[in-house]
Parts: sequence; structure tokens; C-alpha cells
Amino acid sequence: MATTAPLLARRDLDFLLHDWLDVTSLTRRERYKEHSRETFDDALDLSERIAARHFAPHNRRNDLEEPWFDGERVHTHEEVGPALDVFAESGLLAAAMDQEAGGMGLPHTVTTACFAFFQAANIGTSAYPFLTLGNARLLCAHGSPEQIDTWVRPMLEGRFFGTMCLSEPQAGSSLADVTTRAEPQGDGTYRLFGTKMWISGGDHELAENIVHLVLARIPGGPPGVKGLSLFLVPKYLPGPDGSRGERNDVVPAGLNHKMGYRGTTNTLLGFGEGTRHRPGGKAGAVGTLVGAEHQGLACMFHMMNGARIGVGAGAMALGYTGYLKSLAYARERTQGRPPAAGGKDATAPQVPIVEHTDVRRMLLAQKAYVEGALALLLYCSRLVDEQQSAGSEEERERAGLLLDVLTPIAKSWPSQWCLEANSLAIQVLGGYGYTRDHDVEQHYRDNRLNPIHEGTHGIQGLDLLGRKVVRGGGEGLRVLGDAVGRTLERAAAAGGEAARLGASLRAAWERVVTVTARLWEPGDPTVALANSSVYLEAVGHVVVAWVWLGQFLATLSAAGPQDDPFLLGKRQAARYFFRVELPRTGPQFDLLEARETVVLDTDPDWL
Repeated sequence: MATTAPLLARRDLDFLLHDWLDVTSLTRRERYKEHSRETFDDALDLSERIAARHFAPHNRRNDLEEPWFDGERVHTHEEVGPALDVFAESGLLAAAMDQEAGGMGLPHTVTTACFAFFQAANIGTSAYPFLTLGNARLLCAHGSPEQIDTWVRPMLEGRFFGTMCLSEPQAGSSLADVTTRAEPQGDGTYRLFGTKMWISGGDHELAENIVHLVLARIPGGPPGVKGLSLFLVPKYLPGPDGSRGERNDVVPAGLNHKMGYRGTTNTLLGFGEGTRHRPGGKAGAVGTLVGAEHQGLACMFHMMNGARIGVGAGAMALGYTGYLKSLAYARERTQGRPPAAGGKDATAPQVPIVEHTDVRRMLLAQKAYVEGALALLLYCSRLVDEQQSAGSEEERERAGLLLDVLTPIAKSWPSQWCLEANSLAIQVLGGYGYTRDHDVEQHYRDNRLNPIHEGTHGIQGLDLLGRKVVRGGGEGLRVLGDAVGRTLERAAAAGGEAARLGASLRAAWERVVTVTARLWEPGDPTVALANSSVYLEAVGHVVVAWVWLGQFLATLSAAGPQDDPFLLGKRQAARYFFRVELPRTGPQFDLLEARETVVLDTDPDWL
């Protein structure tokens, strides 16, 4: 049975943007004064239309006909390029960039909502422009005027695409072990030698050029991450007149074949392997330094942090569209009969499976996960707008601190729980869900990459507990606590059910504070960090409960009748999260407070 469903729920996006986050208020600020509710809606309409017409139709083909390497070139099927051309022509790639750089100057919150349509429609094809956008933002922040003029403008026009090249086969996520070297040439350029692994969008024929941002070591620099520098290494060098010149000494050695996310090329890249030679017979990939020597990781974090939130957004979008498809299926698919007194009436007509309690359980859980994740990611995007446009330096700094502590949660929580939503979507469809005749099995496989992408679940836990909540004497945790406290004050003032939900959240937040202190009490990080993944999961659930309380409060003041099914559904999902999901954190906090060492004490030989 074929089912149709929207990519995302536009009503939900409008509610979050306007009823909850009041994004239109940003237009009163100088940075966004040329925009209005109408321009925001136009951007969303355009995104939904292009995503549905040009990205969604070849999502399945991306999965079945993944990119291939013929030993010289990487190929993609013929529908990818035209879709990216339409995206580039729309101007959406530069939507959030400053107008001086050729952008629209839209708020980051709005563009996050716009881009979610493309991630839901086709995560594989959408990865190319979104990696490019992160690359361009990094160069605008840390590049020279010449680098911005030469490389950023063509990227924002969709003529050039960009990548980030960090990992290596022997290093994985341990960037301290990166060995790629960059030898200075005396003319301001460097020649790079080394191998980079897992490079998304690392090679293809979809653009005139590919701009690689590469972490490498300048000989004589300090060991570890303090010795890393960042370099811009194009696939093709610019010619004397600025046009595309000769091929640089960076080539694909092969493609990685993934379980999902197959539409994005993923490459093993060789730099300076001698397969391409410069005039004079010198090998090496020609690159230019971005930022200062030995400050490469600090520069790269500008792109990495954006990419982490982007991974969370992709996980959310895949979970969300899977939820909507399983919901549409459950409303159409008839099977079984409702329980009746004394048994089932075999003569009664079959009912849509949405009438069955367990199916409703799975749908409500999906709704709580995906709508909670969407709200969290839009909230983080609103913090970016605050960083860029708030009226005082203090407000901008607080927004930055709050975004910093939320980033590992925004990456990992959707990657874990929206993947679970995809699993539940398959379960709702039953045997059909496990077949390629329905999209939900592909969404699950595509989403399974996201708990690994841009820093694993374990790395995000170490980042949250080991850095973000203790940095500056715990200032990040205090800023988050202040934000939670303001929502709790509003809930208490609203009274009734909102106040009761607020009381549950207050108790959970108090445990976050006490458990964090307990974990660090002895001053020995070993036991604390051994529990960091559990900490990430527990704190992530508390943060999403806070986001759900904010949505619940927003329904109380939303325009229109209060018995609107959309608002009733929002409140019910909030109740589900507080009654079913938030209690999960109790045993987790008990485990953390006990400073459990069973994993730490396990000898590798016992496994």
C-alpha cells in the first residue's frame, strides 16, 4: 500500500518559530531589519518546494546507485547534479550569510528550518551544499581577504563545494595522532603530504572545484593537537586569470561503502602522493595557511561545532520524516478489530492500526522524540542569532556559553533518539517496514551513521562532562541552569498542569547539579569520565524535557482555539515525555551518584 506524507510538519515549524521562539522579533534588530514574517515564510515555502520536487524523487536512487570510482574519477548518477543546480540557483546556500559576502542575511533559526526540508528529503544529496556552507563560514571567520574572495564567493554561488579533512586511517578521532605534514615553500604556499580518511564529499564531478580544509603539521611544530595547522587545498589550482587551472596533487584512493547515507561520496584521499606533479617536478598538494600556524584545531572547531549541530539536525529530519510516513501508514492500514466485551467481534470491520494502543504508543514516542529534537535544534540556532545580533556583549557571551554546553547534546540526543524513532517507524509498518518498498528502512540505515558522524556518542559525553560543564568553574552549567530556571518560573506562574510539569523538571535539574558535583567531588577525572556517556544521556533527557515544557507553555498562549488537535497533540507529547521518558533518568542519576566503576574495573582480557 503506497502512502504519502509531507517531509516535515510545516505547522510544527511555524509553531516553533513564531509561537515559541518568536523569531519575527529578530527583525527589530539591525542585522535582520530588512526581513519580515513574509520573507521567512517565503524561504520556507521555497525550501519545501525544491526539496519535494528535486531532492526527494531521487532519494531511493541514491541508496540503490551509490557513487562509484573508476580509478580516475568519482561518478554519481545523473539526478544529483541538476538538483544541486536548482538549490544553488535558489540562493538558499547563502541564505544565512551576511549580505556583504553575497548572502541573504536570514536568521540562522530560519535557515535551520529551511535546510531541514532538504535533510528530510534526501540526506545524501543535501550533504554537499551543507558541508560547503560550513567550509565557507569557517573561511569568513578565519580566512584572509584573498581566500574569501577567491574561494568563498564561488562556494556560495554553488560553483565550488567544500569539505573538512581531519581524520586519518591510523588516527580516527584521535586528532593528536594526525601525521599529514605541510612543508613551507618560501612563497607563502605549503605542500601537503599524507592521507585523509572518511572525507564526505571528498571527490566528485558535481562542481567546478572542491575546496578542502585540511589539518596538517608544519615540521618543527609541537606534538599533539597543539601542533596542528589548517590549510586550504583546492582540487584544482586557480589559473593566472582566476579560472580553474591544473589539477592539484590530491586524489581519491578509493571510496568507502556505507550501510546508509550512500548518496554522499565518502573518500580516502591522498595528498602529495606524486600522482600529480607541479612545474619543476615537485610533488605535494599545494595549499595555503588558514589562520595562524599551530592554531588549526581552534579554527577547525568553527566548522566542527556547526557540523555537530548539523548532524543532529540531519538525525532529527530523518526521524521526523520517518515518523510522518509511519503515521500516514497507520491511518490507512486496516488490520484487526478493537477489543470488545467478552472478546473480538469477527463480524466487525477491521480498523486502521492507529486505533491499536501499542501502535499509538510507538507513534507518540516518535512524536515526542522528533518534535523535541526539532525544538532543541531550533533553540540552538536561535542562540547563534543571539550571538550575532543581541544588544549587549554580555548577552552575546551568555548565548555563546549556552550554545557551547548544548552542542554535544544537540549532536548526540537526536542521533540516539531519532534513530530510535526510525526503529519504531519500521515496527509500525511491521513486515512492510523491513522492505525496500517503503522508505522507513532506508531512513534507519541513513540515520545509523549519525551517532558516529562528527564525534561519536562517547566523544560527546567526554566533551560535555569533561569540558563543557566544568569550564570556567562551571559557568556553562550555571548559564544552562539560569535558562531552565526562567522556564520554571513561567510554568509556576501559569499554574495547573504546567506547574506540575515544572515541579518534575525542577527535581530533575536539581539532580543534574548535585550529580555533576558528586562526579567531580574527589577531583579524580578517571571515574567521572568513565561515566560520561550515561551522563550525556541523562542530562540530554532533562534538557529535552525543558524544551518540551517550553513548548507546552507556548500552546497555552497560541492563537486560535485551545482544543485545536495540533495544540492538544503538543500537550500530549509533552505529557508523554514527562511521564514516560523523564523518569528514565532516575536510575541513571543513581548510577552516576554512586560513581559506578564496573566498566572501569573490567580488564580487557575479560571481554
